[in-house]
Amino acid sequence: MRVASIGQRHCVLTAKSHHCLHPAVRTKQRALRPGSDVKGNTSYGRSVLCSATDVSKGGGRPVLNNESWEQTMRSATPVFPRDSAPKEKLRVFSGTSNRALSEEVACYLGLDLSPIRIKRFADGEIYVQVGESIRGCDVFLVQPTCPPVNDNLMELLVMVDACRRASARSITAVLPYFGYARADRKTQGRESIAAKLTANILTEAGADRVLAMDLHSGQCVGYFDIPVDHVYGDAVILDYLASKRIATDQLVVVSPDVGGVARARSFAKKLNDVPLAIVDKRRSAHNVSEVMNVIGDVEGKVAVLVDDMIDTAGTITNAAKVLREQGAKEVYACASHAVFSPPAIERLSSGVFEEVIVTNTIPVDPENQFKELTVLSVANLLGETIWRVYNSTSVQSIRE
Repeated sequence: MRVASIGQRHCVLTAKSHHCLHPAVRTKQRALRPGSDVKGNTSYGRSVLCSATDVSKGGGRPVLNNESWEQTMRSATPVFPRDSAPKEKLRVFSGTSNRALSEEVACYLGLDLSPIRIKRFADGEIYVQVGESIRGCDVFLVQPTCPPVNDNLMELLVMVDACRRASARSITAVLPYFGYARADRKTQGRESIAAKLTANILTEAGADRVLAMDLHSGQCVGYFDIPVDHVYGDAVILDYLASKRIATDQLVVVSPDVGGVARARSFAKKLNDVPLAIVDKRRSAHNVSEVMNVIGDVEGKVAVLVDDMIDTAGTITNAAKVLREQGAKEVYACASHAVFSPPAIERLSSGVFEEVIVTNTIPVDPENQFKELTVLSVANLLGETIWRVYNSTSVQSIRE
């Protein structure tokens, strides 16, 4: 399978190739398996080149000078030489919620997924048995708590318990998507804070560390009484946007609501500090939003809506419609987590978006695919973070 490349790198993904850099891929592409070939077959990908040196080829338009995080990371002197680092105590297990992503992460690390038996009894109870000795090993459990949230969360808890009882030295819960993260505060009386409750349950189950990607709010990190490594997937999306070679004077980053201003401002700064706009909305009920007005100039520009997730797509679709009314030339939607609860697909494919860009933290079912959708892989980012946690080196330096 021939695929697009980020940072102008290609490779053949083999089970023992830990230098492979898996690319951004179109949503129609199936998950790469160890041993897949990147040459000679049908292409579902888009060429992703993040160099700013080909201005002349772009018709004289400026190119976003956004160097790939992978290029930056590998040009630096390695803190822990990969070829000499021992891996015999590193184990990566996958739950059932997103096995394709787990396989890509294991491929990046040059490992096979460790065997684990997971089944459900007739009454819905979950059974987990680790398939090999993990005594004294550092275990990483990859399991996004995506829909069905409660089933996947309970499965993760039983996996943690099984590894703890198998005498693992450390257990890290890798949460590409953290369900219940939106219940992070009390907005009315007598409400629960389910994000804190979920954090407590994970800790009590036996997790020693959490590796999470793009939490709904930074305060969720403080809900855990164990170390949390918070990874940001915007690096992957920024690499992809940079490849589109849109003139910086034509771009504007838009926050779909006031709560996402900090996220959008950070995103805009990395896109050569392009202008920022804000959509003011009023929410009358859960999953229901009403857009009021736009703060900022979007007329004649390419608007990039940035959010952490797309659930029912009401907020981001209403924002896109208002941006079109205000004269935006094109509207792109960017989010890390594709929750896609009904009627999200109908809204996103209605024609208001030029492209909807998400990552594969949550698997996108075939029936939820549409022509405007692009899915980017975060396997390299998660794999690199796991490697650094395992070797006790800096995770923060990935973003620097």
